[in-house]
Amino acid sequence: MKRIFLDTNFLLIPAQLKVDIFAEIARVADFDYQLCVLEQSIDELKKMIATQKGKTKDFARIALQMIKQKSLYITPFSKSGGVDDILVELSDEKTVVATQDKELKKRIKEKGSNIITLKNKKYLEII
Repeated sequence: MKRIFLDTNFLLIPAQLKVDIFAEIARVADFDYQLCVLEQSIDELKKMIATQKGKTKDFARIALQMIKQKSLYITPFSKSGGVDDILVELSDEKTVVATQDKELKKRIKEKGSNIITLKNKKYLEII
């Protein structure tokens, strides 16, 4: 079973672009998987709710609700560092990272891991 880690920016897609990332992941992932979120991503969403205004704040609030509704596995990670650094460290052949961050995609690709990304603001693909 592979782990699919959802990056913070990826969790905002359903609210921002009205794309059902969960149905899309089920469509593109032809393997057994567990959806995971880092504790640090949840912290980032909470920080966005506390510091942002308007739509961004609403998008973060919806993302937190989704995490609870979909019962995503929350992964504790004790090392300090940003979410991107942790995702790069965790990436291996049993891990897929779902992200929109160009720099993060580049770093993960260099390690040889798979990435799930949004194409044309409509659907997901594994690269």
